[in-house]
Amino acid sequence: MLQDFFTPSVQHALDLAGIFVFAISGALLAVRKNFDVFGIAVLAEVTALGGGLFRDLVIGAVPPAAFTDLGYFLMPLVATVLVFFLHPVVERTQAAVNVFDAAGLGLFCVAGTTKAYEYGLGLTFSAVLGLATGVGGGVLRDVLANEVPSLLRWDRDLYAVPAIVGATMVALCIKFEMLNPFTSTLAAVTTFVLRLLAMRFHWRAPRAWNRRSIATEEQLPGKATA
Repeated sequence: MLQDFFTPSVQHALDLAGIFVFAISGALLAVRKNFDVFGIAVLAEVTALGGGLFRDLVIGAVPPAAFTDLGYFLMPLVATVLVFFLHPVVERTQAAVNVFDAAGLGLFCVAGTTKAYEYGLGLTFSAVLGLATGVGGGVLRDVLANEVPSLLRWDRDLYAVPAIVGATMVALCIKFEMLNPFTSTLAAVTTFVLRLLAMRFHWRAPRAWNRRSIATEEQLPGKATA
């Protein structure tokens, strides 16, 4: 089994921080969709815990941490209360939330890949599950909110690609027995920086070669049309 790179208390604090910022993004989308308080709480919980829950079920780490640690369940509810009463203020700090979301993405894709390998998955599928840990909650959030997942939208800045890079770095480090606190941190930071650069310069994945679709951003689901 791979060595633990952080003490349990530090790892727990990092998990809660990531859960909180992901829950904020889910709760904000619920407010924009005019959900009631229960809907806001559901979307916050799903966004924050969905990726980790999927990972734990796949690798057989049951019951999942989301159902054994009360803090994991309560942190999205704290985010719900905050957004419910202060959502205009929270929305004005969206840039800061995006930065923390990018940090959470880096942490979760690295932690997800490592945990999947510890439970016996091969390197390729460990990296895939690391990606799912980072982006899974956001996909579930968008589906429940009746939107095309941001992961699949050409008009959104790169999100999955930075996570893929980070998870792949971890898998390669495991393969060459180079995984240590420095390289795992480097993988998380690389994911974080790539996501920030994608948001800053609006990097997007290429669409189909010689495509003939005339769809525009305004014609996509969830966008107003003239």
